[in-house]
Amino acid sequence: MGQLTHAQLRRLDEHKYSCTSSSLMDPMMQKWWCWLVDQCSRTLAPNLITITGLLINIVTSLLLVYYSPDAKQEVPRWACFLCALGLFTYQSLDAIDGKQARRTGTSSPLGELFDHGCDSLSTVFVSIGVCCSVRLGTHPYWMFFQCMMAVTLFYCAHWQTYVSGTLRFGFIDVTEAQFGVMAIHIISVIFGSSFWSLKIPGTELPFISGYIIIGVLQVVIQVWKYIPIILWGGAGRNGSTIAGTSVLSPVVPLIFILAPAILIAWKSPDGLYLQNPTIYLLTFGCVSARITNRLVVAHMTKSEMAYSDASLLGPGSLFLNQYFNCPIPEQILLYIVCVYVIYDLIKYCREVCLEICNHLNIMLFTIVPKCPTGTKASVEKNGSSSKYMTRSKSKVKNN
Repeated sequence: MGQLTHAQLRRLDEHKYSCTSSSLMDPMMQKWWCWLVDQCSRTLAPNLITITGLLINIVTSLLLVYYSPDAKQEVPRWACFLCALGLFTYQSLDAIDGKQARRTGTSSPLGELFDHGCDSLSTVFVSIGVCCSVRLGTHPYWMFFQCMMAVTLFYCAHWQTYVSGTLRFGFIDVTEAQFGVMAIHIISVIFGSSFWSLKIPGTELPFISGYIIIGVLQVVIQVWKYIPIILWGGAGRNGSTIAGTSVLSPVVPLIFILAPAILIAWKSPDGLYLQNPTIYLLTFGCVSARITNRLVVAHMTKSEMAYSDASLLGPGSLFLNQYFNCPIPEQILLYIVCVYVIYDLIKYCREVCLEICNHLNIMLFTIVPKCPTGTKASVEKNGSSSKYMTRSKSKVKNN
């Protein structure tokens, strides 16, 4: 069996993208995005644009992780600049893939799923990268809070979409948050990442405290926005989700991510999270991305979301290893689990994309050229001639 059932693929054909936005900065960026998409060749596949931006974003974020694996060391200013540029590149390419799809007449449910899948992975690397830029590893539990809340809020955004059928962007949302992260990187470029440990004039608080406070306020605002939609915005029968399931059902996979992440970090005898913060957060971030993609698929196919998932074997193995007094060294097991969940995420995304491509008879990273009218007429003419020749030979044979 594949990742998607025949019923899910049939319902995918009926899916219509629904989105509302009151973003502050999106209207200002439209001129840039429209100009940029006009520079793209009409033979350039939208999904190729998206994946290119994601790879650039991942590589530039990993640069910061390379220079500061525990998010405590000062990182080179040029690396912060490249990370800001990488995020801007990803934002721009992510914004024009839909425009390119409409421009080339290749819009499909696969494009929406592929876009959200890339966003789920980008959220993980952006949140870890900015932690390295401000040296948030000096406050490791705030770093844990920020990264886990970033992936949780992304999950909740699609949770409310699964409930209401519409993806909603607020006044201060993704675009504004991305520009905020870019601004933080630029500050680290100008003043160095050690700037964030300096005291705010007239206070005993470091600048990083202001960064933390803004992050907490953003989490509170976003959660306050999502809760009413999730609880009372169900578009299904009797206020259920669009798949007819309970509006609270997606909370179970989320708990399966957050609870192990907290317990393993708290109970680790070797200080697993404190010694390996970026690898630890990358591991649980990839598990969250996998679960979020499952939620997006459930929304687009109007189907129930399964509580179990293969990626949860990773956190489960870390938990069981602690329960049996760590027969496997925790750090070694963490690296093994990290490789496994990344492989599992890539494998799942690849299989889902190929199944949808086969169902819709499209290509993932290329645009299949349409048959010109003249060629089609020639083919029909040749086909008619072949049929005539066949009938003539048959008649001669019979005579």
